Amino acid sequence: MKGRFKYIFILLYLFAAAACSPERNTWTSKAYHNATAHYNGYYYAKDEIQKIEKTLWESLIDDYNKILRLHPQLDTALASDYDEQIQEAIKMASIAIQRHPNSKWVDDCYILVAKARLYSFDWGNAIQTLKWVNSKSKDPNARHKAIIQLVRTFTEHQEFNNGQAAIDFVEKEELNKENRKNLLIEKAYFFQEQEDYDKMVRNLTEVAPLLKKKDKPGRIYFIIGQVYQELGFESEAYNYYKKCLSTNPEYEVDFYARLYMAQVTEISRSKSVNAARKSFKKLLKDNKNKEFKDKIYYEMGVFEFKQKNLNEAIALFNRSIREGTNRRIDGEAYLRLGEIYYDTLRQYELSQAYYDSAINSLPKDYERYEEIKARQEILDDFVKNLNTIKWQDSLLVLANLDTAGLRMMIDSTLQARKAVEDANQSKKKRKRSNRVEILSNTNSVFDTGDDSNQTTDWYFGNLSAMSLGQSEFRRIWGNIPLEDNWRRSLRSSAPGQLNQNAIEPAGPALSEESVSDQAAPVDPVGVEFERINNQIPRTEEQKTAALKLIEDSYYSLGDIYYFKLLEKDNAVVTYNKLLDRFPETEYEPEILYKLYLFYKESEDPKSELYANRLKSEHPNSTFTKILINPDYLKESSQAVEKQKALYKTAYEQYENGDYDLSLQTIDEAYTIGENNFTPALELLKILITGKTDDINKYQFLLTEFIKSHGDHEVGAYAKKLLEASQSFQKDQEKKDGIQYIRSLEEPHYFLVVYKNEENMSMAASSALARFNADIFKELKLKTSNLVLNDMYTLTLVADLPGITTALDYIKTFNEKLPTLTEFRNHKFHNFVITKDNFDIFYRTKGLDEYLKFFERNYPAEIQ
Repeated sequence: MKGRFKYIFILLYLFAAAACSPERNTWTSKAYHNATAHYNGYYYAKDEIQKIEKTLWESLIDDYNKILRLHPQLDTALASDYDEQIQEAIKMASIAIQRHPNSKWVDDCYILVAKARLYSFDWGNAIQTLKWVNSKSKDPNARHKAIIQLVRTFTEHQEFNNGQAAIDFVEKEELNKENRKNLLIEKAYFFQEQEDYDKMVRNLTEVAPLLKKKDKPGRIYFIIGQVYQELGFESEAYNYYKKCLSTNPEYEVDFYARLYMAQVTEISRSKSVNAARKSFKKLLKDNKNKEFKDKIYYEMGVFEFKQKNLNEAIALFNRSIREGTNRRIDGEAYLRLGEIYYDTLRQYELSQAYYDSAINSLPKDYERYEEIKARQEILDDFVKNLNTIKWQDSLLVLANLDTAGLRMMIDSTLQARKAVEDANQSKKKRKRSNRVEILSNTNSVFDTGDDSNQTTDWYFGNLSAMSLGQSEFRRIWGNIPLEDNWRRSLRSSAPGQLNQNAIEPAGPALSEESVSDQAAPVDPVGVEFERINNQIPRTEEQKTAALKLIEDSYYSLGDIYYFKLLEKDNAVVTYNKLLDRFPETEYEPEILYKLYLFYKESEDPKSELYANRLKSEHPNSTFTKILINPDYLKESSQAVEKQKALYKTAYEQYENGDYDLSLQTIDEAYTIGENNFTPALELLKILITGKTDDINKYQFLLTEFIKSHGDHEVGAYAKKLLEASQSFQKDQEKKDGIQYIRSLEEPHYFLVVYKNEENMSMAASSALARFNADIFKELKLKTSNLVLNDMYTLTLVADLPGITTALDYIKTFNEKLPTLTEFRNHKFHNFVITKDNFDIFYRTKGLDEYLKFFERNYPAEIQ
């Protein structure tokens, strides 16, 4: 018996050994190699691939505000973390291929290798491997499986043309159920990556009946619901969200499915509206949804907006911001509010604030981010110009108040605001939050709680405009509470309480006495007074500058309305305001032309009124020429070419010293007409003046040219010429000494020069302005302050028409000086000076030299 068992064992061993041979094609050999390849190399390779896919899914952070991804996004940084698993998968699959070449699992092992290559971003080898399987495999299912994986690979590599070719090819084949399901999923992903949601959802609805539990059907049903909601098919979206819930998906998907179901509930009767609202409230009450409250309030806001309940929608979006911890949801709520105030309510100041917050909250990869940022920049520009008008207008009004009146005004408005806040707090205690909510009531320092002030153009009556001042105040002084005795610099705290705004010094502890000595008085009224008072235009020049800012802002506002906000009616109103308030505005020709175009579009007879006004009042304007001849710009370009040819000739004549001939050529070029090349001709004429006339005249002409053409390309060159001339003149003056001009029969300035430490610029300019108004009112003199150098400041009175008036002015000033209290107890020099000599004086800072010149050349009785 023992011998017989031994014989049988040897036979079995020989049989097994024969079956192990990879070259044999017997059924025993096939069974052995199939089993070994499947449960060794293929099994372990597949296990490594599944681990990689699990890592990819776990790394995916779903954004439920967008359509969820069908596949997790591949990431090169993450690929390095699972590189070891990639290598192991390729190794195990390769062993199965090499040791069991006749096994039916060889094709599947190659496909696993291709997957590993895909996940490691080795696109080329992945594609070649799959193509090899398609061309060499005898198993049609394996070939189909390889092509479907090839579609995925092309999609990930953004090779959509090749992906479409692969789809077209495999769709002609007869697929089994598994391959059919996988193809539909890969096609849906292919279209998702191209944002073709219509074709995406067609494939997903077709694959829905084929899904198994391992395919995460709940997630796919949810995605189908999202796509239908995006496309506007809300009833279909509702059905798929409901299907999603029936699969018991993970909690987050379950929550959003319920939330969006309430959003897409068909609203046909008020009963349905109430049912939807109850669904939202039910979600809010569920403690498990505590971290999603911001999203619930946001979706409630979207729902109410659809029902055209704007007030409720605004309140809910603001509530979402207060409750939120998710910056993206905050950003979307800010964006919705900005859109409501922009598109529906046309309140651009509030819209700007919300858009600004949206841009600061939303990630830069957010859909439509660039479009949102573009609108935010338009609104920023709009509000900036609007606030400039209100601020400068307010400052011009405040210029009529004395310092006591201004202080009283600031004090009273702060007290009024405190009274309103106290009244509101007594009615309702508001829940404090560290979230910032933008409200129409900005709690400006000049807000009295009277809504009637909100529509005024006066800066301090406009809540939005005052936010700039409030922010600056808080930056300097912190959030100082309004309470009794708030103006006192030293307020005692209750025992055991700490001042929240106190900052503990980093150095050694200070004694109580030293702390008391160093404590700076905190007077919010004084701070606000200083801030505003320093900006109030007191002199005529300052008022002119303020008015110029207003004029420019009106022009910019009109253009923003006209070209960016596309509100032409508001643009017309703004342009007309500009024309009414500034009849001499430099923008008049352009505005008249725009008004002509606006009324011409609607065939309004007013168009002819503006056309005639443009032609009669501005016959030489470019806009008049365009009005008369629509081809003017085209013809103007031809004129420019002619002028350039003449300019070249004139410049050669200038270089050869033929200045008179050069001037004649320039005059000939002028006859062609004015265009954008004309400033170059004008500058060449000034260069000739520099060669033939006094250096002061040359510098004067350059200065005037820069004022007129500073933005032109030749303006920069003119600045360099002026700097070079002034530098040369300074060098000459250092070499020869300061030489003042003895010709006194020309307009004069009156100057008061004093050391900076006297700190009398405001007092001096105010006193001289009053002196001018009392005694020399008919001359309409202008007063301004200038810093001469690090040591001296001067107050200047312009323009005294001639030597006789100048002498009369300084004589009268000296006689009235004892009555001008602002000059008491101050040391200063006062004198008159011609305009040309002032240019030399201000450039050289030669005070002592001019005082000697003044003493020698002007009558002794005025000194």
